[in-house]
Amino acid sequence: MFNGVKSAEPPELPAHHQTHLTLEPAFGVTPFFEAGAYLQTAFRDDGTFDYAGTKLRAKFVTPEGWHRHVRLGANFELSILPERYDASRFATEIRPIAAWEDERWIFVINPIVDVPLGGSDHAPEFEPAAMVKVKIADLVAAGVEYYSSFGSIASPEPWSGQEQYIYEAFDLLGVPRLELNVALGEGLTPASNALVGKMIFGYAWE
Repeated sequence: MFNGVKSAEPPELPAHHQTHLTLEPAFGVTPFFEAGAYLQTAFRDDGTFDYAGTKLRAKFVTPEGWHRHVRLGANFELSILPERYDASRFATEIRPIAAWEDERWIFVINPIVDVPLGGSDHAPEFEPAAMVKVKIADLVAAGVEYYSSFGSIASPEPWSGQEQYIYEAFDLLGVPRLELNVALGEGLTPASNALVGKMIFGYAWE
């Protein structure tokens, strides 16, 4: 975290200057079903290296060749996190995915619903995300990614209390089976971290 929120309600820790490293092993069970996990760690502002929780996930997608341009899917997650990173500790996430892609453009929407299972408030929260990118010579894709947290679906936070981010992002396309995503994000509201960097590196075995 280059420049994050410097205060948090205990027992959670402020996000300022935190760096999160996550290992995401996954296994393709069938052409349309993938099982995986997120094994999360964190470097805190004081230099401490810390365990930051585990998430289990199951992803279902339309099989390759189902439609020339459209892909649909849903990701279901169960998270178990230390209180210092999420006061509710236990939660589930439902992540529907819809994507449209041709030889030039990629459009994705991801209307996420997060349901806390721990703590005193179990109200579902709405955390939509989206992406639009243009492909350049089939080597890279460049564009913007949007991430947000509106708060409770029944009672959304005012704009100043929501987390809203725009990332300028690049994807490497020219190396088969290799995934590389690099992005720099800016927070748009007082409740957002001001400046965030992210990188995803992955490799798929047949």
